[in-house]
Amino acid sequence: MLNARDILETITMIQDEHLDVRTITMGISLLDCCHSDVDVMCNRVYDKITRYAKDLVRTGEEIEKEFGIPIINKRISVTPAAMILAACEDKDAVKLAKTLERAAVTCGVNFLGGFSALVQKGFGPGDRELIEAIPEALSVTDHICSSVNIGSTKAGINMDAVGLMGKVVRKSAELTADRDCIGPAKLVVFCNAPEDNPFMAGAFHGAGEPDCVINVGVSGPGVVRAALAKAGDCDLTAVADLIKKTAFKITRMGQLVASEASRRLGVPFGIVDLSLAPTPAIGDSVAHILEEMGLECCGCHGTTAALALLNDAVKKGGVMASSHVGGLSGAFIPVTEDAGMIDAARCGCLTLNKLEAMTAVCSVGLDMINIPGDTPAEVISAIIADEAAIGMVNSKTTAVRVIPAIGKQVGEELSFGGLLGSGPVMPLSTYSPAKFISRGGRIPAPMQSLKN
Repeated sequence: MLNARDILETITMIQDEHLDVRTITMGISLLDCCHSDVDVMCNRVYDKITRYAKDLVRTGEEIEKEFGIPIINKRISVTPAAMILAACEDKDAVKLAKTLERAAVTCGVNFLGGFSALVQKGFGPGDRELIEAIPEALSVTDHICSSVNIGSTKAGINMDAVGLMGKVVRKSAELTADRDCIGPAKLVVFCNAPEDNPFMAGAFHGAGEPDCVINVGVSGPGVVRAALAKAGDCDLTAVADLIKKTAFKITRMGQLVASEASRRLGVPFGIVDLSLAPTPAIGDSVAHILEEMGLECCGCHGTTAALALLNDAVKKGGVMASSHVGGLSGAFIPVTEDAGMIDAARCGCLTLNKLEAMTAVCSVGLDMINIPGDTPAEVISAIIADEAAIGMVNSKTTAVRVIPAIGKQVGEELSFGGLLGSGPVMPLSTYSPAKFISRGGRIPAPMQSLKN
């Protein structure tokens, strides 16, 4: 049984090494809010979210004070909005987004995710309407996050959706150019999206989830780095073992917070996502863990191997500490959100090609990467297609969150503030994939999808 004594040994980690619970995320099903009248549907959505999540922030703050564990964000994820929009005669997706924003403000949460569509095998009712509304929806809201799943190992890759998402990402940047192009920083394009992910911007409450559930995402890159620094010149087997033991301690704390939040809110406990989620703060970086292993700079040769070791050890250690592990669970490599990644990108050691290779062995994918403002939509689509192919073939979750820096070129910077951080505009290949993207259709599922 977990209790307060179980986390006493983590006090130093919390005080000195940036250990925190990154998020308590309440997942809420909106399937029973469907109605043919969009206004009735929106009223039902607002009422249900505010009824279920009214005490979420207060409960998180109470747990934080009682146990001395920093809980950085309190968030909500909802049923993919395209599903409930499908029942409406007037599919006004922006009106729904504004309703979700109003609910998020009322509940006092940091973000609300689930302005989403799942189109890996084609477009259903409501999907196109929602996807085409994403740029406007993200430009008129502050707390809403959006995601679109365009591929899976079972279904292949919907290249029509890939082509559309390149345009959506670019338009989102254009509509928020006066705010450092913040729109696409709240938009993720997935392959193999998990239904229980508590992390933004890709969180949504899957159709197979309970009516309401509590999911927790932990963090702690600084803790892992500090442990490695104390270990000295041990071999890589010992490094992996040390990371496993550290991940166990980090995840145990997350399990305690999740169980306590579940009990106090009267909501079932879902999962602990044991991902190492970095921040722009010095000492809280996945890149610095890799450098502690012996790399001169993140992005040099050997980076992919070091990241593979880290990701695997985190999973092995964390899975033993929680009754239910889920979400993404591994090591995140968002460029602008990681102080070490930012430095590596600025000096030119970390490139987009190297990041793509790294995504084959870590959680998520090409995340929070600033690209030149004049990048054509078809190039963005091709980046999405490349990353989706890695996820599809390797039966893992991959994603793309890139930000076209409107009016800026390579070497200039965008700054988003807070956890989203800042970073340089990174160069892309100037050769065009336009003809390939314009073909549309579907890339068939790989052979490994036939497992039945």
